[in-house]
Amino acid sequence: MLLVKFIVLLLLGFVIVSLFSGLYFLVKDKGQSNRTVNALSVRIGLSILAIVVVMIAGATGVIEMNPSPLSANTNRAPAGSSGTANPAEQDPPSGGGRRPIQLDAQ
Repeated sequence: MLLVKFIVLLLLGFVIVSLFSGLYFLVKDKGQSNRTVNALSVRIGLSILAIVVVMIAGATGVIEMNPSPLSANTNRAPAGSSGTANPAEQDPPSGGGRRPIQLDAQ
């Protein structure tokens, strides 16, 4: 896991170096050569490679991805608690999400 993080950070460092070299060639050559285009093409390739490395590491389980907030079930009781049958009796979720409607049973 540490190796994958190091590889991704190294790739992102090379992306930044390529970005600034493209800026340098843009100012220095004043559009007379293809060095700016080549530097930016290298930057795009390195960015795509970094994304692919992260996707492969996430798919193989080398790194653990955060769960999607869309797939989280707010009505489920936390592990180890007794839980309640009525979701309206639970504490509202923190973080500004929608709160369940509480109906008065009369």
